Amino acid sequence: MKLKNRHADKKPSIPVSAMADIAFLLLIFIMVVVLISHRIEVNIDYAEARSALNMTADQNMEIWIDRDGGLYIDGHSANLLAVEDAIVDMFVNAPETRIHIIADRHTPYKNVNSVLEILQLLQYRTVSFVVRNID
Repeated sequence: MKLKNRHADKKPSIPVSAMADIAFLLLIFIMVVVLISHRIEVNIDYAEARSALNMTADQNMEIWIDRDGGLYIDGHSANLLAVEDAIVDMFVNAPETRIHIIADRHTPYKNVNSVLEILQLLQYRTVSFVVRNID
């Protein structure tokens, strides 16, 4: 008695009905990842310098100062007390973090100085001023 192979008549095929679902889920995943790593910036006109030192953005805290003296911590609006609290919290949790001061070129010096006074009071030494290189 001869047995017939059931699968001999079928040709191999790739199921494409699930491809749209997989593409949709991949698109959602990419959109979520992009939103998580989104950096909030304040629209300022950078100060200029002839030479600059490039820093990595691994462990940075950014303090933005706009031309009207408004303060922002990592893109979120703050006041001087909030800046001081954020610096203290950051120093307790990650003391190797570098603070970047990013001020508009038309910001009065008194607004930058108020942040520097907080850093001086807290004796925080790892501070950088972010500028645009004009070369």
